[in-house]
Amino acid sequence: MTQPSISIQLWTVRNQLEQDQDSTLARLSEIGFTRVEAFGFVEKADDLAAAFARHGLTAPTAHASLASDVENPFTDLTAPSLDEVFDAATKLGATTVFDPFVAPERWETFEEIAKTAELLNAASAAAAKHGITVGYHNHNQEFLNLIDGRFALEVAADLLAPEVVLELDLYWAAAGGADVAALVERLGERVVALHMKDGTLDPRPTLDVVPTDQVPAGAGAVELAAGLEAAHFAQYAIVEFDEYQGDMWQGITDSFAYLESLGAQR
Repeated sequence: MTQPSISIQLWTVRNQLEQDQDSTLARLSEIGFTRVEAFGFVEKADDLAAAFARHGLTAPTAHASLASDVENPFTDLTAPSLDEVFDAATKLGATTVFDPFVAPERWETFEEIAKTAELLNAASAAAAKHGITVGYHNHNQEFLNLIDGRFALEVAADLLAPEVVLELDLYWAAAGGADVAALVERLGERVVALHMKDGTLDPRPTLDVVPTDQVPAGAGAVELAAGLEAAHFAQYAIVEFDEYQGDMWQGITDSFAYLESLGAQR
């Protein structure tokens, strides 16, 4: 099996990027990152593409709203159109765009799940014209409701077009009660990327409270190594912190080293 490549979701360093984009990207490069995962990129794609190039970084994956009317769950800003998203992704050189969040109430019934799958399938058809793949990234809401004894995310996977892929956040899946390795095995070739996020899961994280339990990859309770071993089709192993109570740069550095120890590639 080809080992996945290490990346980092830039949401991790959103505060640092806002203060000094170039020094932040330079520091990621110094740690050893050659890939990043962009967010909020549509209106600044040209600037980001130039900044990534200056620091020897590429952005093969990115996050953008594809199946919701708002840009993210924390604002009421209208989401960019699909063509705007995929035009901007092309400027970045991104080949896969993941929708990072569909609201919890849309995972409660089969009918709502089917509507979301239909929207992602439509986004995939639009993305194909740009040579881009569409995927979905989970939190824990996709695991809180069982549909005929199965996690809502798995029900959605059955309804997705074959070309639509998944980026599995192992921390949030574990927070939702999933056995992450077994889940990855069941989802099979759908899983092309993993967020290798860790935490003590104490207190059990929920979407309505900022997590306080997150720790460097490999230092918590999430079965990251088993999840990665089960991900036979994963192309990317991605560092991310939603929040971190310690030194963020040390946490990132430790996480990078852990992924290398598991065989992930720079």
